[in-house]
Amino acid sequence: MKKKVRVFINDNKYFIKFIYALIVLNVLTLILESYKELNDNYGLFFYSFEIFSVAIFTIEYLLRIWVSDKTKEDKKERLNFAFSTLGIIDLIAIIPFYLPFIFPFDLRIVRILRLFRLLRIFKLSRYSKSLKTIQYIFRETKAELSITVFVTFVLMILSSTLMYYIEHDAQPEKFASIGDAVWWAVATLTTVGYGDVYPVTALGKILSGIIALIGIGFVALPTGIISSAFIEKIQAEKKSKKGKKVKNKECCPTCGKNL
Repeated sequence: MKKKVRVFINDNKYFIKFIYALIVLNVLTLILESYKELNDNYGLFFYSFEIFSVAIFTIEYLLRIWVSDKTKEDKKERLNFAFSTLGIIDLIAIIPFYLPFIFPFDLRIVRILRLFRLLRIFKLSRYSKSLKTIQYIFRETKAELSITVFVTFVLMILSSTLMYYIEHDAQPEKFASIGDAVWWAVATLTTVGYGDVYPVTALGKILSGIIALIGIGFVALPTGIISSAFIEKIQAEKKSKKGKKVKNKECCPTCGKNL
């Protein structure tokens, strides 16, 4: 029975499509609830759908814990699943619904807990090939991304510190501290430039221009790294599919051509 349930929740395409659709509908429902008119007219329907979704996700979570121990000797596999990334995501998807019934929260806390429903979208990582590809790419490029993020962080701290000492006397209200200057550094390095904080001294303008030019290169590095990894992954998958097709085709033993 346990083996059949494991195969059903992991490999049955109809069950996978059902859970996939349910997750998408939950996110859509959360968006529609934010419209006051729709919430007033269809609030009962939204709440009923929430109860139905939580019931399905709860059953799925309990079943996954039950079938996670593939061997009778090793019962720790259930605990390992519960503390795995996907196990925690499954728990977060349902626990905010039950907490208000267990602990008497303030209404504002209840609203915040309801926002955790949006995290159900991460359950798609178990079923979506696209999200699995993204996870793989981030794992493969973790070292390169860590270096670029560290360099960007150092550059941000240096630029905000320099700008604080340059602009503090001229604009004490906008550059009151190095922490306030960090906001300017983020907007400049990312080349967003909101325009709410900007230098007015000549030296500050020169530094701002230099930081903006440097930011174009450094902040764009993670994008290039991820894009390159995406292309390599897609090309590898295409080659793998072509290889499988060639193996499946019958070839002439004499000339090697496809029959």
